[in-house]
Amino acid sequence: MTDAHAHRDDWTAREELAERMIPLIGSLKRERDVVTSLHGHRLLGLSATGIVEVHDRVAQLGHAALPLDDTLAVLEALHALAPGSSSLDVARLAEEAASDGRPIAEYLREAIAPAMGAVAAEPTDVVLYGFGRIGRLLARILIAHTGGGSGLRLRAIVVRRGSENDLVKRASLLLHDSVHGRFAGSVTVDEDAEQIVANGTRIQVIYSDDPASIDYTAYGIRDAIVVDNTGRWRDEAGLSQHLASTGVARVLLTAPGKGALKNIVHGINHDTIELGDRILSAASCTTNAITPVLAAIDEAYGVVKGHVETVHSFTNDQNLIDNFHRGDRRGRSAVLNMVITETGAAKAVAKALPQLEGRLTGSAIRVPTPDVSLAVLHLTIERPATKDQLNDYLRRVSLHSRLRQQIDYVESPEVVSTDFVGSHRAGIVDGLATIADDDTVILYVWYDNEFGYSCQVIRVLETMAGSHPIVLPTRREVTLEA
Repeated sequence: MTDAHAHRDDWTAREELAERMIPLIGSLKRERDVVTSLHGHRLLGLSATGIVEVHDRVAQLGHAALPLDDTLAVLEALHALAPGSSSLDVARLAEEAASDGRPIAEYLREAIAPAMGAVAAEPTDVVLYGFGRIGRLLARILIAHTGGGSGLRLRAIVVRRGSENDLVKRASLLLHDSVHGRFAGSVTVDEDAEQIVANGTRIQVIYSDDPASIDYTAYGIRDAIVVDNTGRWRDEAGLSQHLASTGVARVLLTAPGKGALKNIVHGINHDTIELGDRILSAASCTTNAITPVLAAIDEAYGVVKGHVETVHSFTNDQNLIDNFHRGDRRGRSAVLNMVITETGAAKAVAKALPQLEGRLTGSAIRVPTPDVSLAVLHLTIERPATKDQLNDYLRRVSLHSRLRQQIDYVESPEVVSTDFVGSHRAGIVDGLATIADDDTVILYVWYDNEFGYSCQVIRVLETMAGSHPIVLPTRREVTLEA
């Protein structure tokens, strides 16, 4: 047999193993609300070739190669155990079983199963107030997460009626997206009930321009979390209007909050959320991207001061062509110009990381791309760093630490912004671009300012609802020393 045939046979065998995993991955999510991953890279929704590619990618990041038959064995054992709602890292479970010296099925049954047996939480109703870029992405994620009878349940969206065929247009915008592609599934409308039906989830469309006058209970919605995506109200006084509507328990703003409003960056200060907090902010996309990286750097090296420059994709508040705008420079064409503007992200970091109060400045440049932005962190640190040491630390943080859902790491000479469309992480450190010279460090952090941010919003929602899944194995603490 030639080398070419041998490689082809090996690929075919691996692809066949991956094909056997797909129904197990889907069944675990659909029936048990279990999300499976491979060193933090989700398996749900991947094709057979995608599953093989993820195995190869994590090996390139420095992990020991995980044979696909080991992955299959873990998935089969998990399916037999029928665990509760959880987020399970298949690769790390396989590693721990191997180090324990027991067969995978026995290890999972005796050492892991008791921790997975959590009682499923009652589902929490979610209402999206506003259905723009973030609102529609939140809807996609919530619909994809439906299953298992617990967790978050998208019940309604609230919008202003735009035209006679408003319902059809809203459904079409959910189905088609120029940046993130077609919705994975079926989207139809029930015009009589004024509902969008997406993958069997019935979403009530409520037409209103008054957040205080809606009776959500008329639609069977109770104790809901309203996610305000409009940005019209940014302080507690304005957002409290939602609480005047019947059926609303709490409010989450998908923009930086003003005044005393808590700004939550999941992974950093989500443990400060209390039962009595009725109005919260999920901060901004940039704050979510840079705060976890700054926290990791501050923990290992100590941040003395720094400047954050964001190269940000244009947003809907800019003009397509030159026209009047109340903001400076934002009236000039977003698709033709780089536009210098302001950002409050650097100051907002201190709301999640108080120890960095007054240590960061920030500025922004809007550029003619529709999605994915880049933050450049120019930092002065207390303890000296080298590029290799710093990159190794951040790579391990992205793979093993409590910030693994927030920070990703990449080393590739060819990556550009479109490669990060659809990233589940809040920010991705570009290791090849890192500069480290004694006490001066410059880091380049990519972020999908739409989808990556939306994933952070969902994590905050899960924490508010008490439905954030159990994470197994427990994530490790990562120190500067390997």
